[in-house]
Amino acid sequence: MARKRATRASAENKRKYPETLTFRVLFVEDEPVIGGLVQRMLSDIHCEVICASNALEAIRMTREQSFDLILLDIVLSPGDASGIDGVSLCRMLRGDSALVTTAIYMLSAKSKRADVAAATEAGATGYIHKPFQSNQLTDLVASLREPRTS
Repeated sequence: MARKRATRASAENKRKYPETLTFRVLFVEDEPVIGGLVQRMLSDIHCEVICASNALEAIRMTREQSFDLILLDIVLSPGDASGIDGVSLCRMLRGDSALVTTAIYMLSAKSKRADVAAATEAGATGYIHKPFQSNQLTDLVASLREPRTS
């Protein structure tokens, strides 16, 4: 039953989002399982999700490619030699003139008001709390895509 519902939802998403409108997302997340989950969630609506596991990799990718949306986890692995967290990375990306109009959303389990305020002050466009539902991401992409399709 659940599989039938998932197949029906997938077919509905494919009708809503024509294949010709690829939407590029950079997801900065140090947990590969979560990266794969987001890739699967957004693939049905013709999103190309590129994952970066740390801040330095994300900075390199934004200099080499363009993205319609950047999703950042706040807490990045302590194994990241740069020591740059998601909020600091957001601030750095906002300082890049090529990314001024790119939507940057924090996707994090940190949900205190101070965390959201710090992300907003760093230039985040919005904040999605973990755990999140797939419709939160698909609705976000749909809202960001609208100006491109009209």
